[in-house]
Amino acid sequence: MTTVFLVDDQAMVRESFGALLNAQPGLDIVGQAGDGAAALAGIAALDTAPDVVLMDIRMPGMDGLEATRRLLAGDGEKPKVIVLTTFHWDDYVYEALRAGASGFLLKDAPSAELINAIGVVAAGDALLSPAVTKRLIANFVASAPAPRPAPARLDVLTERERDVLRLIAKGRSNTEIAADLVLSAQTVKTYVGRILAKLALRDRAQAIVLAYETGLVSPS
Repeated sequence: MTTVFLVDDQAMVRESFGALLNAQPGLDIVGQAGDGAAALAGIAALDTAPDVVLMDIRMPGMDGLEATRRLLAGDGEKPKVIVLTTFHWDDYVYEALRAGASGFLLKDAPSAELINAIGVVAAGDALLSPAVTKRLIANFVASAPAPRPAPARLDVLTERERDVLRLIAKGRSNTEIAADLVLSAQTVKTYVGRILAKLALRDRAQAIVLAYETGLVSPS
């Protein structure tokens, strides 16, 4: 059973998402909140952290960006966060990805896409619609303020691991990377795990952001 916590300042949106997701086998809504502060309090009150948090990004009081930062800070069990936005080009989304969110979704996405997104993120694959998300992240990186590039951080990677990271940043799935590099899918999965561990990254979303920020991949 995948547990989900809903955060949105519009009650109708919460009710709509809640009704949709509760009707799906294998999904369980364990809580709802109308702002970031209430979300943090509600999640902290649960016996165990939810598997996935659907986090509205623009809310009065504590917004979804700050809530995501606080939720994913420190040690201990952390949920996966999918940020919800009304706009394709929302700088808050880029900042949320840097804060550790696993992906993002438009609020008007089809219900099947929302359900699939929760499954994808809960399974640890992180990015939603990799090819599209890669293009959007590239634009965020190109337009949003970012720290000075630090290519030296990538020195811990082997050349093959850098090749894999480049392809991750281009939105390739493990299967596609395996085909590109003539490797098995299991070998690629091992490489991805090593890359995340060596660079102390939570998931593929953060790996993509880092690849652009360090200049390993350039926005096109």
